[in-house]
Amino acid sequence: MTPEYKKIVQSVKTKQFAPFYFVEGEENFYIDRITELFENNILTPGEKDFNLLVLYGKDCTWSDVVNACRRFPMFAERQVVILKDAGSLREFSELIGYLEKPSPTTVLLIEHRFKKGDGKTKIIKYLRDKGMSFCSEKIKDTQMPGWIQEYGREIGFGIGDREAQILATFLGNDLQKIVNEIEKVRINAPGEKELTAAMIQKHIGISREYNIFEFPEVMTSGDTDKFYRMLSYFLSSPKAAPMPLVIGAFYGHFNKLYGVHFTRGMNEKDASAAIGTWPNKLRDYQSQAQHWPLQRVERALLVLGKYSAYAVGVDNNTDDRELLKELIGQLMN
Repeated sequence: MTPEYKKIVQSVKTKQFAPFYFVEGEENFYIDRITELFENNILTPGEKDFNLLVLYGKDCTWSDVVNACRRFPMFAERQVVILKDAGSLREFSELIGYLEKPSPTTVLLIEHRFKKGDGKTKIIKYLRDKGMSFCSEKIKDTQMPGWIQEYGREIGFGIGDREAQILATFLGNDLQKIVNEIEKVRINAPGEKELTAAMIQKHIGISREYNIFEFPEVMTSGDTDKFYRMLSYFLSSPKAAPMPLVIGAFYGHFNKLYGVHFTRGMNEKDASAAIGTWPNKLRDYQSQAQHWPLQRVERALLVLGKYSAYAVGVDNNTDDRELLKELIGQLMN
């Protein structure tokens, strides 16, 4: 979450209201959360009946918005006016007159979803500079695992690196969908404090059998039968194992093994924190590190560095299937 988002939330919680707020952008998840916050956390249930006004840009005029903002609250200290889908409001720029002299008893939220406002216009500049504003950007695919782990920390539900990667890979960057699936797990496993791959398989339905993020661990664990079944599957279904994803999965795994070699002698809590994993997973990495000495792990990381360039087409025109065979051959050598 960005500082701007946190600032708006804190403003509502402490009741230190700005005269108007502006939220914009392509990612609806945070816009919806802010809108719900304004709808449910400023007025009491009794006050909302008379003092919460929700207008839609496509169904009203700019004067309707101004008239709503200028009215006095009824049986309450303030009123809340929410303008949804402001990008559809005709003559949106006419609101500038109200924004320059806002009503002290009105809290106005303007949401401009699906895209950013035109920063060249006077009204958008004014909204961003003079009010509290927040731009809800789409989360990049590469940032999704980190976002998922941060959300887990926010709700007090541990989500490890591998589990976050699994969710990001199979659920994409639809934040609401990801949140819904995590909440489904928590409802079905109310006593659990940490997400596991088994819980993902059981409650979300993402199979572990041919999971690209399980692949490196299976290789280093010594389970050759399962490893070659998985390799055969990925070679026959290259779309399930795009090379950039393969490189990322293997690099993350070998980076953990590398860290294990430098945490010997530490207690379990400190060692887990040092390599960024949970204590129960630390034991798995420690067991595998016994069969992968430091020199072998360092060589694997060098190989992955070389193939990460190949994966994006640098000095290479080999397809992913052949690259995967080459990579595995180099790592297993």
